[in-house]
Amino acid sequence: MAIQKDLLDILACPKCKGDIRLNEAEDGLICDSCKLLYHIKDDIPVMLIDEAEKLGE
Repeated sequence: MAIQKDLLDILACPKCKGDIRLNEAEDGLICDSCKLLYHIKDDIPVMLIDEAEKLGE
C-alpha cells in the first residue's frame, strides 16, 4: 500500500521544513533541498534526520 496523496501533502522534511516527494520505487520520501531519502517501513514514513540516507549529487 502506497502512501496516500493527502498524507504526502501535509508531510514536510524535518530538517528544512521543505516539500518532499515519493521516490520512483515508492519505498521512500525525498527532500530535494537537503538531498535526503527518508525510508518507508511497513507503510510508515520514518521521518528521523539521523536515519535518513544521504543522496548523491
